[in-house]
Amino acid sequence: MGAAAAAEVYLNSLSSEQKVRSDAYFEGNYWLTLWNFLWSSAVLLVLLHGGWSARLRQTAARITRRPMLQATLYWVGFITVATVLSFPLTVYAGYIREHQYGLATQDFGGWFGDQLKSFGLSVVMGGALVAVLYAVLRRSGRTWWVWASVVTSAFLALMFTVGPVYIDPIFNTYRPLRDEAVRQPILRLARANGIDATEVWEMDASKQSTRISANVSGMFGTERITLNDNLLKRGSPEAVQAVMGHEMGHYVLNHAYKMLLSFSVVVVIGFAVIGWTYPRLAERHRARWGVEGVADPAGLPLLALILGAYLFVLTPVINTIVRTNEYEADVFGLNAARQPDGFAEAALLVSDYRKLRPGPWEEAIFFDHPSGRTRIFTAMRWKAEQIPAQNRPAK
Repeated sequence: MGAAAAAEVYLNSLSSEQKVRSDAYFEGNYWLTLWNFLWSSAVLLVLLHGGWSARLRQTAARITRRPMLQATLYWVGFITVATVLSFPLTVYAGYIREHQYGLATQDFGGWFGDQLKSFGLSVVMGGALVAVLYAVLRRSGRTWWVWASVVTSAFLALMFTVGPVYIDPIFNTYRPLRDEAVRQPILRLARANGIDATEVWEMDASKQSTRISANVSGMFGTERITLNDNLLKRGSPEAVQAVMGHEMGHYVLNHAYKMLLSFSVVVVIGFAVIGWTYPRLAERHRARWGVEGVADPAGLPLLALILGAYLFVLTPVINTIVRTNEYEADVFGLNAARQPDGFAEAALLVSDYRKLRPGPWEEAIFFDHPSGRTRIFTAMRWKAEQIPAQNRPAK
């Protein structure tokens, strides 16, 4: 059987109902991307046109004369108002819709608790970023957009570094994986690929979702190997090995550093766009918005509006950057774990929320991972070319 025919066997193993539900969910995300952009843009315009942003800046100035504290206090007010105004769409996209498609396991209280945690992190970490960012803007003159790019890129590097160790455990419990039948093959696979790991971590993702996931994440010494309990419950040992081989590919191929570099370039270009657009819009609407200049925290909604529009237009480019890395990790994982059927099984498991058979342009524009069809065909082609027929396990 050829690779294409073998892939079709896997693709046709799902029922029509499963395929229809998967397509409907994933295609709905296209519209959610648009609605998120329009809704957030409307919120930002309300803050500007309604004078709320200027009033938040004035309130912060009355509380303290320290510019960095003013920026931080402004941020607290800004993120609070923006979160409240965006909450209806957040509830629909993050809670109602996930339950409609059978992907969520949390009740509303648990989900809302996680939202409060996210909000708290946004207040603290966003406040620190905004304080530093506006301190730089006040001192950097005409090259402000260059230094803003540097600050933002440094913040991204910080998030890549501390996220797996200090932020992710706020939402889930991490514990060492105790099942030696699963743990030891993962550690052997890691050592075979130059990853000096001594522990594998399991996280309780099933309390929130039915999705499977794993990662070898972190930077600058904070790396860790993690897989979620859904993968352990739903995937065969071969699928677990295939997924972990893929994740180790990200680590060995230095994708975290490459992604940081790519996103930093995106950020630099984005701030260059802001540097050209912001002064013109701020000056044109100065009387109504009350924004004094780029170093005025009251202009943050305008900065976010321009950056949001830029990133929305750039969505296909960003998706392609990520998808290319994912495909490289797919190939690495197949060579490392040598589990093509396990890899195909994993591709079917994520088809709960990822469309299996998109058109070529659809995949190029909207997919930040290779489609299920692409992944399964890649696995079957690898199997046909790399594993002699007499050595293949019986299916």
